[in-house]
Amino acid sequence: MNKNRWLIALSAIAIHLSIGGAYAYSVYKLPIVTEMGWSETKVTVAFTIMMGLAGFSAALFGSLVEKMGPRKSAMVAAVLFGAGQAGAGVAISMDSVTLYWLTYGVLSGLGMGIGYIAPVSTLVKWFPDRRGLATGMAVLGFGSGALITAPVAANLMEAVGISTTYFILGASYFTLMILGALYIAPPKPGYMPANMKAAADKGKDVVKKDLAVMTAREAVKTKHFWMLWSMHLVNVTAGIMMISVASPMAQEIVGLSVAGAAAMVGIMGLFNGGGRLIWAAVSDYIGRSNVFVIFFTIQLITFIVLPHTTNAIIFQALIFLVVSCYGGGFSNLPAFASDLFGTKQLGVIHGYLLTTWSLGGVFGPLLVSAIKNAYGSYIPVFYVFAGLIAISFIISITLRADVRKRTALKAASQNVGDVSATQ
Repeated sequence: MNKNRWLIALSAIAIHLSIGGAYAYSVYKLPIVTEMGWSETKVTVAFTIMMGLAGFSAALFGSLVEKMGPRKSAMVAAVLFGAGQAGAGVAISMDSVTLYWLTYGVLSGLGMGIGYIAPVSTLVKWFPDRRGLATGMAVLGFGSGALITAPVAANLMEAVGISTTYFILGASYFTLMILGALYIAPPKPGYMPANMKAAADKGKDVVKKDLAVMTAREAVKTKHFWMLWSMHLVNVTAGIMMISVASPMAQEIVGLSVAGAAAMVGIMGLFNGGGRLIWAAVSDYIGRSNVFVIFFTIQLITFIVLPHTTNAIIFQALIFLVVSCYGGGFSNLPAFASDLFGTKQLGVIHGYLLTTWSLGGVFGPLLVSAIKNAYGSYIPVFYVFAGLIAISFIISITLRADVRKRTALKAASQNVGDVSATQ
């Protein structure tokens, strides 16, 4: 059966849209605390467990995903994530916090991690001409999941209660993920889309050569892996920090009203999702290494300027830029990894890189809370993160130079080989 690569992309979006619904967790917190009498801390633990497991399960099960293939892996993710969401409804009806942690936290977290990486390496193989766009489309779905789930969940809880809401959404996520899983499949070896075939027939060199073709075990022994890992860790930590305290920070520094801060948070979601697609698409034209240099240039300037900003509109615009870089980092990560290490074990390598997701999710909020408690202000936070971003900027410049050097050397050696072959 001949598959349509745009339907493959749609299948990946369906999977990511479902697991991305977990980011709407804040709409559940107050209703659960109010109705069940559970403390806010206990309710928050479930989300912390889920997010912590998501990144590490992507790393832990990356090799299994590669062996099983995208279809079976996505089906496993559908079962785990759907069961975790529906199981949360059972936990609510039984008034069991422990069961809530095990279902919403553990099962959903495992399903999210596996579901996140399952379609990505396949999607990259279907779009050899537009790797950035391909990964951008998938993770745009992930970033947009909360925008759809939040109002739906809020209305359902008012109409049918918390437990039934979890049952309905759990079944919906499972169905959507299974439908995506049933269609998704890798292309035949050597696949090229029509535009690339036409260019190849005219004698043009259309296949972008990866810097290397490595297994995951080989990749983690390279400096390129750890440079990319370090950059993404700082990008994620800065982004999650900003997302976690944007509302109180804006109210304290520029005097934004509660309603104004809430509106700002909603717009941040659009920049998070939009940044995933736009920055990824741009990277196909200017290169992934250049995009990361731009990320840290923007953020370095932003974190230096923010403490001195008194205008609410400029303050919000700068925050939106940071959040767009946060989203763009996620979409560029697998595309950049494929450029550096090839697609042989991209799912595993991507999983290892996503440990930054869990670490950033923990350390970002913890670091900003510790600084705020120590100094009684958010201002020092900007300077601490400016320092971290400055280090990442240097790493990004170094990585870009090294990639260019190795690409030039590889091209030169191939040209020598071509000349020798013709003599």
